[in-house]
Amino acid sequence: MSGDEVPLDEKARRMRDLLSSFYGPDPSMSPNPPSKFAPFDAINSNSFNADHYLNLLIHKSSLEGLLQRHVGMAAEIKNLDTDLQMLVYENYNKFISATDAIKRMNSNIMGMESNMEQLLEKFIYDLPARLGKCIKSEAYADAVRFYTGAMPIFKAYGDSSFQDCKRASEEAIAIIIKNLQGKLFSDSESIQARAEAAMLLKQLDFPVDSLKEKLFEKLEQSLGDLQLKDEDISRCLLMSNDPSKLENHPESVAATVHEASVQEFVEAVRAYRVIFPDSDKQLIKLAQELVTKNFETGEQYGKKRIRAADLLAVLRMIWKEVLQMDEVLHESVLSEFSLEAVQITVKHHVASRFSHLLHDISDALAKVYVGQKEGMEEFPLQVALGASKKAVLQGSMDILLDFRQLLDDDLELLVKLRESILNWVQEGFQDFFRELHGRFLLLSGRNNSSSQVHGVAEGTQGDRILASLVLVLAQLSVFIEQTAIQRITEANKPPFIFMLEIAASFAGGGIRLYENGPAFVPGEICRSFRSAGEKLLHHYINLRNQRISVLLRKRFTTPNWVKHKEPREVHMFVDLLLQELEAIEKEVKQVLPQGLLRRHQRNDSNGSTNSSRSNPLREGKLSRTNTQKARSQLLETHLAKLFKQKVEIFTKVECTQESVITTIVKFSLKSLQEFVRHQTFNRSGFQQIQLDIQYLRTPLKEAAENEAAIDFLIDEVSVAAAERCLDPIPLEQPILDKLIQAKLTKSLSQSAVSS
Repeated sequence: MSGDEVPLDEKARRMRDLLSSFYGPDPSMSPNPPSKFAPFDAINSNSFNADHYLNLLIHKSSLEGLLQRHVGMAAEIKNLDTDLQMLVYENYNKFISATDAIKRMNSNIMGMESNMEQLLEKFIYDLPARLGKCIKSEAYADAVRFYTGAMPIFKAYGDSSFQDCKRASEEAIAIIIKNLQGKLFSDSESIQARAEAAMLLKQLDFPVDSLKEKLFEKLEQSLGDLQLKDEDISRCLLMSNDPSKLENHPESVAATVHEASVQEFVEAVRAYRVIFPDSDKQLIKLAQELVTKNFETGEQYGKKRIRAADLLAVLRMIWKEVLQMDEVLHESVLSEFSLEAVQITVKHHVASRFSHLLHDISDALAKVYVGQKEGMEEFPLQVALGASKKAVLQGSMDILLDFRQLLDDDLELLVKLRESILNWVQEGFQDFFRELHGRFLLLSGRNNSSSQVHGVAEGTQGDRILASLVLVLAQLSVFIEQTAIQRITEANKPPFIFMLEIAASFAGGGIRLYENGPAFVPGEICRSFRSAGEKLLHHYINLRNQRISVLLRKRFTTPNWVKHKEPREVHMFVDLLLQELEAIEKEVKQVLPQGLLRRHQRNDSNGSTNSSRSNPLREGKLSRTNTQKARSQLLETHLAKLFKQKVEIFTKVECTQESVITTIVKFSLKSLQEFVRHQTFNRSGFQQIQLDIQYLRTPLKEAAENEAAIDFLIDEVSVAAAERCLDPIPLEQPILDKLIQAKLTKSLSQSAVSS
């Protein structure tokens, strides 16, 4: 059999036996000891007998077979020598590398042994004592570091060489765990200290997940200490206005404490994210709650009477805290969340500034009550009107300058809100003037809430104050319509640079729309206050005439005119009427401007001051003693009335002193005429009316600007009294003059005594 035909398994077995014979293993250590009954041709067997094998082969084989066996064995020997040589060459480098590795391992093991000896001497056996010192000094972080460093040794040798050391260390660690749990739930500990305690417990393989709910409950409770407080805002404003004042100032302590608390919260959030990887949602919720509450505090502060600079300082402080928390909670998007909150804060601040301006105007108008009730001012209405004008105009200008700071500031949140702030300012002005218009109606008693005004000012003095206030409101409405709106919207004078932008938006093409209509329409505001001024002026006139009507009603309803006695003097109601008109004149001159002087004098073409129908009454026919002749006189008077040139009685009321006073006098005389028409007089009653009216003629003509109209109305009263008289015989002129002169003398003497 040739060598090429040897099976692969047989060849591998022979190679293995060859290597075994080369390295010379101990036969006794062989797992398969040689058998005594091995075949005769088992050349690789230890019991192989070469002579026996050769004799047997010669005996059984032919010459040709012996030659073939010779050639085959020679080839096998050659192949085995080649394989053995290649095997030695291939493994030589591996033998060299293995030798070098063994040498390095030997040197490393020797160094490790020395280090192990040093560790055993200086650390392991000293660990319990070190842990005890850490417990006393509360250096729990060092204790945990020491213990976790020794854990690999305890795991390997804790049950043999270091059993006692391990037991003592575990007892110390149990104390540390208990103390850390105490710190974890202690209200006196800071947020950061609690977070550190939780982190150390987790390093000690303590099941902190079971404490998660309580930990987050404590963290949520701590938000109350982190919220902005009054002292924090005071410190912020003090520092923004003058940082040098914070040195050794109590507010600086509050500043340090608050900033440290916020930083502790940030570090706690950072630690909790490591301790509880699935706690992001809860941490984001807590951070948003803190930001919301701080912005709510800022919102409430912004509603106070503060400057925009003060609000900016508070917003900057809150924004700084937002950025700190945003560093550890990127997923919370606190910056976008804060944009909505600061939008509400600034919008409410803008609205509150207009609300405070409205209160300032109301306070200025309240001087009407204070000045007249307490007599503090010589001209209380003039003072109240001036203060109100200043409050409207200067207050509006101050608001615009204040809002300019919000627009010019580079705070990221406000830059995004610039367009919105412009809209809010316009809406604020529109709503402000609308509400001011409603407030005027409320104070004047022209709406359903007039009882509120009368509740403040009751009685005679209160009625007078209310009428005075209505007069001030009327003139203030004129001022707003003619001056204030124009000054607010013109914006072409420095330093009101910001108003250029507002004015551009106020212009017709730049009006911004909002949910209730155009943001600001100056023309609409002017029209509303023009109408309000006219209505309030008429309301003032009506209020004054109502008071005069009350006086006239008492005069004409009290006596029995059919049984009236002969007149001895001018009746006292004339004094009361003149006093009332004098008070009206004093009010009007404090508030309203003077008009163009145009007294209507009658010329010859229009008749003298004593009309054609009054001359007969005074000169001839009133001296007749016959009743029938007196009645004929009335017929002549009515006939004269048909041919008399028409006198303009009631004209449009202008917002001037003369126009208002004249109108009130006219209405008073018309009221007097109506009260006369509702009575029936005897001769003495008629003569009393004649005396009183004649005495009133001169002062009424002096007070009013239209003498012709006053003469006409006085004559109307005289005619009405004559028509309602049973025996209309007038006083003789000398007697009439004498009684009037006596009244004038008495009035002068009383004035001298009072002065």
